Amino acid sequence: MSDGANRYRVRIDEASDGWRVAIQDPAGIVVMERACADGSEARTFASTVRQHIYWLSPSTFREYYRI
Repeated sequence: MSDGANRYRVRIDEASDGWRVAIQDPAGIVVMERACADGSEARTFASTVRQHIYWLSPSTFREYYRI
């Protein structure tokens, strides 16, 4: 990775109003959140984000997710 290690993280939360996936920047601040219909959708989306965190440089990751 040309920009160094990608230190973004992804978190899954179940709330009273449904499931949410949050992307956190290296400082732990939520920079994007997505509502999901159920736990399966949340886990699938979070898995995709984790793959992107691993594969993409931080700058490409930010561009891809528009954060």
